[in-house]
Amino acid sequence: MEHFKHLLTSYFGPLNDQELDMIQSYFYEEKLTKNSFFTKTDKVCDKLSIIKSGILRIYSLSEGKEITQWIASENYMMTEVLGFFFDRPNRWNIQAYNDVDLWTIAKTDYLKLCRDFPKWIDIEKQLMLKCFVMIENRIFAHLSMTAQERYEMYFEQNSLLFNKVPLQHIASVLGMSPETLSRIRKHHAQTS
Repeated sequence: MEHFKHLLTSYFGPLNDQELDMIQSYFYEEKLTKNSFFTKTDKVCDKLSIIKSGILRIYSLSEGKEITQWIASENYMMTEVLGFFFDRPNRWNIQAYNDVDLWTIAKTDYLKLCRDFPKWIDIEKQLMLKCFVMIENRIFAHLSMTAQERYEMYFEQNSLLFNKVPLQHIASVLGMSPETLSRIRKHHAQTS
């Protein structure tokens, strides 16, 4: 669990041993097998997790076509925001791409943690702000960068995923067709 404590401090800044132990006591280890679901569209997500190992894919169906919104790997926090924070039906499916190990907190325990550990509200605020910045960066990239630039930025940040998940999922995350991604990858390989 030292890895878990290290992750907490990297996400939320300095926490003392007593605070880390308290937070950790609310989480449990969970395993998902390949292709099983963390949560599904139209359900209400009742947990928040940190990925210890493995890959989760966040996607939805639109007119019979899968749209991959994000691919999350080790050390990412994971939940479906509408379900977990607003008790509304999920917009996204979250599925294990391979076997996944998680540290998970149930919604009921999350609410207890907020009550029992008031500092958690500040921690949660930091997390939300980090998520907001990440979303802003993605929107900015889609509005202002070329497909080539989006590819290069994503590849720099997530190069290991390119050998682990189908390229059509990465193309979807980047907002481009698989053919465009293939053409960009070929050009990138020739110029590197």
